[in-house]
Amino acid sequence: MPDALLVLEDGTVFRGEAIGASERAHGEVVFSTAMTGYQEALTDPSFAEQVLVMTYPLQGNYGVNDFDAQSRRVQVRAFVVREHCDTPSHWRSTKTLHEYLADNGVPGIAGIDTRALTRRLRNAGVMMGTVTHDESPADALARLRELPRYGTHDLVPWVSARQPYSYGAQADPARRIVVLDLGVKYNILRSLTRLGCETSVVPCHTSAEDILAMKPDGVLLSPGPGDPALLDYAVNTVRGLVGKTPLMGICLGHQVLGEAFGARTYKLKFGHRGANHPVRDELTGRVYITSQNHGYAVDQSGLSSDIEVSHRHVNDGTVEGMRHTREPVITIQYHSEASPGPLDSMYLFQQFVDMVDAVRGQARRAT
Repeated sequence: MPDALLVLEDGTVFRGEAIGASERAHGEVVFSTAMTGYQEALTDPSFAEQVLVMTYPLQGNYGVNDFDAQSRRVQVRAFVVREHCDTPSHWRSTKTLHEYLADNGVPGIAGIDTRALTRRLRNAGVMMGTVTHDESPADALARLRELPRYGTHDLVPWVSARQPYSYGAQADPARRIVVLDLGVKYNILRSLTRLGCETSVVPCHTSAEDILAMKPDGVLLSPGPGDPALLDYAVNTVRGLVGKTPLMGICLGHQVLGEAFGARTYKLKFGHRGANHPVRDELTGRVYITSQNHGYAVDQSGLSSDIEVSHRHVNDGTVEGMRHTREPVITIQYHSEASPGPLDSMYLFQQFVDMVDAVRGQARRAT
């Protein structure tokens, strides 16, 4: 493999071997603590315009298959690993990690000290970086400093559906759910289908009026990338839906609902990314191990008095879930659909479905 460089905005240089596409790429450099699930992470829209570092050393050992992708393309800008396996072993594998990255036009770098890189990001915070193979460190740094920073523009339209589409069509669906696509992962749609839901996915700029015209039994706001403070259009949509249909927000959807109820959001130093984050249910006291991928959090100080915090991150106390005390609205900051990650939180989809069914039952009794 040819040589490659990872250059951070503070001037730090890591030298390794190029994998994937022979391209330059830049983005916000972030790390994930997940030990498996690299294909799901690569295709997670929440990683759009980011350079992903995996803290677990070995990547690519089970190859890539046709089942684990979470969106229509690889979403990360570049991929950084300690050790790349070019001889995968798994019965579903159709290509190597290197081939998968190359086919999607995404460069990577292997053979660097990812432990040292992770420590730098934890201490200094996430920063911009570039993966390159055809320029000096000084030239790469000069180019990087001229590029726009992560979080300065809205990424959601880039990952959202261009046109509405249906998923899990059924002859007699138990429920009809609309997903406002801020960067939805396929396993959210699969999870709803398994619970008897027919799902309509709509683009991020769809208005509340257009969503309500579809007569949904409930609406789910999906995860997605970037700064929630840039999503005024989604916040306005949510405000038009509250009190008219049950709502569930996941990750970015949780943050949008938080802003709709008066809260501000803020950027975390290095975010929560991985499949081993402990979250406490404030009602039961039970702790769940969760899959997470976000760099922003909800500041509860401005929240409406109608909203209560339902879940908290055990490590830093950040808001990980909310619920409305009068309306059928629940939110979760983490990825209840997993992929990758533990399945501890799949019950939340059942909770959403139960909430939808309760509202439908009340409507029937009222008529």
